[in-house]
Amino acid sequence: MKSERFVSLDLFRGLIMVIMAIDHASYFVAKVHYFEFWGVALPRSPDTISFVTRFVTHICATGFFFLMGAGMIFFLNSRRDVGWTEAKITRFFLTRGLILVLLQFFLENPAWLIGLLSDKSQALTSVTIPGGGEEIRFFFGVLYALGMSMVVWSLLLRFKSSIILALSFTSILLTQILIPSAGKAEKLYSPILRALLIPGQTGITQVLYPLIPWLGIAGLGIVFGRALIKNRQNAHQWMLIAGMSSVILFLIVRALESFGNIHSPQGTSLVAFLNLTKYPPSLAFILLFMGLNCLLLYFLKKWETALKKWAKPLLIFGQTALFFYIVHLYLYAFIGIAFPQGTGYGLLYLIWLGGLVALYPLCFLYRRCKRKTSPDSIWRFF
Repeated sequence: MKSERFVSLDLFRGLIMVIMAIDHASYFVAKVHYFEFWGVALPRSPDTISFVTRFVTHICATGFFFLMGAGMIFFLNSRRDVGWTEAKITRFFLTRGLILVLLQFFLENPAWLIGLLSDKSQALTSVTIPGGGEEIRFFFGVLYALGMSMVVWSLLLRFKSSIILALSFTSILLTQILIPSAGKAEKLYSPILRALLIPGQTGITQVLYPLIPWLGIAGLGIVFGRALIKNRQNAHQWMLIAGMSSVILFLIVRALESFGNIHSPQGTSLVAFLNLTKYPPSLAFILLFMGLNCLLLYFLKKWETALKKWAKPLLIFGQTALFFYIVHLYLYAFIGIAFPQGTGYGLLYLIWLGGLVALYPLCFLYRRCKRKTSPDSIWRFF
């Protein structure tokens, strides 16, 4: 039977792309960006709007890795339908994963450099991160971790879901166990160890998204993708159960202030309770935002028919995610040149919305172009 797209997942991917753009517009235009690193004090927002602006975007990282894992299963299923061999599918994933890593260094990183060079307020360079160094030459961001996760899981896709689930939980829990204590934050760990597990800077290398902490979230997506192909209704019901359970577990883990937090709440306010460690993601971070991801997926499926009609931009953005990602970075980076001292949040949100309006026709045309290509086209790697 011919594979079909899962519209609710495209809508969800589009939604988190739009939310993610807020965070990056804040970096490039407002010159405000918080980094919740292990080992150093969590950032303190001066007001509610700055905290909320950052907090809502945390759902994006977990969503990207989860959807990538699910997408690998949908791609595998669709290519089996057109006669691809298992070896050819594996080669595709290996190649695409490595392309994502190359895009990190040669296409994404220059955009971040534009942002740094256009920041006359020096706000973006005053962030305290674990480790130490001077000029950054090698930056490992989200495309690196996504690409390497795809490479690793492409070699393990023949395993049963129970094994993939066990490996995923192991990678998440190992992160909580192996991440060093705050007293070792200034240690210059090897770049390889940083790229695998410990975010921070060593000399000219800076890592935000190491492989192991995020690998497990992609693995959970693989298990979900298999469940969705097997039985859509049951899979979405499990999203509701998993989402509610994860949020409840988050409340317990956070309230206990022990294992799985990395940083305990720095105060008794709601903001302190919700101020979580992202680099690497603490268990509390993963439980809360994976829980919200699951709940959003459930409700997007429930409202899928209506959303297909009036939320078409989300659908377009969700079906051109990599194109959107690269183009939106440069769009906001070049806009940010006009605001060397940054902006307030009111203007930031207007520019964010204007950027989305500008991106829509570009993504629409890219999707139409991509759909005209064959399954073997090189454009399918992008």
